[in-house]
Amino acid sequence: MMALDFLSSLFKKKPKEEPTPASEPMEVEELEEEIENRQEDEQITQILERINEIENDIPRIKISIDTLKKQIQELRDDIDRLDKTIKDVMMLYEVISQEINPFKEQMGQENPLTSEIQELRKELEDLKLEIAQIKNDIKVLAGYGVDLDSIIYEVLAEV
Repeated sequence: MMALDFLSSLFKKKPKEEPTPASEPMEVEELEEEIENRQEDEQITQILERINEIENDIPRIKISIDTLKKQIQELRDDIDRLDKTIKDVMMLYEVISQEINPFKEQMGQENPLTSEIQELRKELEDLKLEIAQIKNDIKVLAGYGVDLDSIIYEVLAEV
């Protein structure tokens, strides 16, 4: 709005001179100058109107830009989540495909992840067997009347 006021002040129409009496004909140069001044005034008015329109559009454009920035950031976040999900699915696919793959033995030698999984499975099975044996031993000892509380206390004290 300041630009409009400033430009308006620069191009304000000068007070018109009193019209010449009808008896004196205007010269051609004066008529051309008056037409030229009117055209310039019209152009200035059009320019000022356009500047005012642009000034009014700026806040809407700023809001649109801010909205677009927010949407772009949301898309980036979605892409990051998709990327992570795809990586997780690929890792799961690799593990599953190696389990189902008929050439698992060859693959196991090539992929350290598969061999680690096999080792962990073997250790888990060994632990299950050991726990089953301990349960059976405790049942047998409890059947003979052995004081299990004192044995458990001694074992925990050693650890």
